[in-house]
Amino acid sequence: MRAHRRHVRYFVMMGVCLALFVLAWGVVRFWSVGAAIAMCAVAMVIPPIAAVLANKRDRDDDWWNDPRWDDPDWERPGHDRDHPDQ
Repeated sequence: MRAHRRHVRYFVMMGVCLALFVLAWGVVRFWSVGAAIAMCAVAMVIPPIAAVLANKRDRDDDWWNDPRWDDPDWERPGHDRDHPDQ
């Protein structure tokens, strides 16, 4: 469920970013070029923040305890790396 929330949050942030760009140069620039530039500056910061938040691991993610790391046949060609116990 958390991963779903992260993806939704990512797409919402990217939608806000896109909306800021479109509104800045499609509407706001007619009244204030400075405000349009400020909106683009805010929109420029959103994608890296969205990427960091979307790729943040969960608290219960145990990537460091992966059983595949103890598999002696890991490097053998043709070895099924997704099912190390079989």
